[in-house]
Amino acid sequence: MAGIQKVAQLGYSAQAGTYAKGRPGYPGELDAWLREALEIHPGSTVVDLGAGTGKFTQLLSSMEINVVAVEPIEAMRSEFARNLPHITILEGTAESMPLNSGAAQALICAQAFHWFAHETSLAEIHRVLRPNGRLGLIWNVRDESVDWVAAITDIITPYEGDTPRFHTGNWKLPFTGRYFSEPEFTCFPYTHTGSAKEVIMDRFLSVSFIAALPPAEKAKVSEQLQRLIETHPSLRGREVIEFPYQTQAYLCRRLEGTPR
Repeated sequence: MAGIQKVAQLGYSAQAGTYAKGRPGYPGELDAWLREALEIHPGSTVVDLGAGTGKFTQLLSSMEINVVAVEPIEAMRSEFARNLPHITILEGTAESMPLNSGAAQALICAQAFHWFAHETSLAEIHRVLRPNGRLGLIWNVRDESVDWVAAITDIITPYEGDTPRFHTGNWKLPFTGRYFSEPEFTCFPYTHTGSAKEVIMDRFLSVSFIAALPPAEKAKVSEQLQRLIETHPSLRGREVIEFPYQTQAYLCRRLEGTPR
């Protein structure tokens, strides 16, 4: 589909199941932030754009709201439908959503906006939101002050290339004051608890640019991660691992009037 980065199409199609198993959830404190910052109330229509396998949609589904998920990649939509069969998921991109103008009070991109951070997407999001609607951007960011977390970053970063990534900060560039206000930042601590396979192996083998690697290269990454698990004092022999994150949430207010 036009508009989807090749590495995302390849990686996420190949590893949709691993993505669903390995990705962290979200802190409970986000519930209050969603209600207050994004002004989501019972009965509101909320769009989850780039919904993937439904990790974030699960949180939304408990809020007594009308949730509509939009996801471009077929393998992800199939995994989503298995996980959340009661929620509508539509094929669409950030540049072209199959939704009426003014359809939603809020639109949320969780772990996704860096893939489509440009003015065309903001124009389409602006169209889908009603007047005074809110855009929420959310990322789980690894806490690299922990040495073994930093070591994981060192393992995967050589394969990153020009893949769009949150950490570059380039996702902020389209916020020029035309469609939305400057993002307003809130941060919550979060810990992803599980086995080494879940929180490290499944998590990082599902990273888009790792999942898209040829089998031999992917095996090298897998071996390095496994070696870290087996040798690092904080990981070696542990049945349960606590992986530290910061959940960063950004509120963007829909600007009214004719965009400049």
